[in-house]
Parts: sequence; C-alpha cells; structure tokens
Amino acid sequence: MSYKVVFHIDWDDDKILNMALGNIENLIKDPSATDSEIHLVSNGNSVRLFRTEFCEENISRIRSLHSNGVRFCLCSNSLIKLHFKRENMIEICEVVPAGIIELCKLQAAGCAYIKP
Repeated sequence: MSYKVVFHIDWDDDKILNMALGNIENLIKDPSATDSEIHLVSNGNSVRLFRTEFCEENISRIRSLHSNGVRFCLCSNSLIKLHFKRENMIEICEVVPAGIIELCKLQAAGCAYIKP
C-alpha cells in the first residue's frame, strides 16, 4: 500500500519540526508504506527552521528523508515577508509560490493532511 501525505508546519518551534521529522521517519520505516508520496510544507515563521545556520542538528535527518523521496516545500511569501534569501536555506528545499496554495493542491490531489 502507498500513502499520499502532506505534513504542515507553520510555527518556529524545533519541537514541532522534530515531531514532523519523526512522524515521517516512522512512516517511511513502515513496510505498508512502500512507494508513498510524502511532502512537508513549511510556511509562516517555520521557514526559519530551514535556514542553514539554524538547522545544524536536523540537517542530516532532512537530507536523509529527502534522499528517500520526501519533498520539502518552503513558502516564498513567508521567505519574502521574513527577509530570508533562498541561498540561505537548505539546498534540497523547494520554494513554492505560496504554502497555503501548495497545501490546497496536495490535498486536492488526495494527500492526507497531518499537522504535528
């Protein structure tokens, strides 16, 4: 069985990011979740968690999950509002025009919505 899932974070809180990463790791480990489509969408203040200088403790987990097919999406509107530059974010993150629109698209495409 495969799942289509979108994890959504919007708070600048390491605990929430760690919970989301743990949930994703558990999903990937489950034999029933082979070939799942997994996304994490970050908008609002949570985009700070993906700045290279702030994510030292999580960067290896994020890269490992990405290498297992997890897509990490950052909201461009949030980056602009918070004056964060793309080049200061983890390189594997994808910048989408609007996090809320990405969430709507993914849910319309059948993704389950998870808010850790």
